[in-house]
Amino acid sequence: MNDESNDIKDQVFQTVAEHLGVEKSKIAESSSFIDDLGADSLDTVELVMAFEEKFGCEIPDDAAEKITTVQDAINYITEVKSKK
Repeated sequence: MNDESNDIKDQVFQTVAEHLGVEKSKIAESSSFIDDLGADSLDTVELVMAFEEKFGCEIPDDAAEKITTVQDAINYITEVKSKK
């Protein structure tokens, strides 16, 4: 992983921890927002909005529906950032 990828990963972990009230150490790339971290559908919408704000990108609804794990978020944001 390059520095930008590590930075994105760290920021995603931090955002998830802040918005879901979960310790960063309890979050893994494979963690499902709903199944593993206790988020509900409103939490996931708020998380997507937080990712958009933090990373300065827009996540369309069809893409947001596919972001169900921490790794999904990292992959999507990394892809969007690489296109800029």
